Amino acid sequence: MSNKHLTLNLGEGSVTFSFTPDAARDLKAALDQLITNLKAVSAAKMGSGAKPAPQRPTEYRYTGEIFLEVFCNPNIWATPFAAKVLITVRDTSIKITTEAELTRIIEDINQYLENC
Repeated sequence: MSNKHLTLNLGEGSVTFSFTPDAARDLKAALDQLITNLKAVSAAKMGSGAKPAPQRPTEYRYTGEIFLEVFCNPNIWATPFAAKVLITVRDTSIKITTEAELTRIIEDINQYLENC
């Protein structure tokens, strides 16, 4: 399967790298699960007022022409719309680690998949 370029829009700029459609679908599934976990935490906080059951952090890793890692702890964000993810992109000569809005990353992945 051929690699296409994925652009992730960050808070200050963007990063573009080679990524496969299969990997994008895997990342989308991981982010969909993260949204579900964030909604569960948010609903529990709003509902009974009791402390919500802790959710596992989301850790997605891809290794191809580059290494991509996306991490988020759903227990620290009030809503899915407030959530941010930690993104690391690296290859043999450069490493970028930054925070990005979850909703923006989901939009970028969806746009990439629509264009595949």
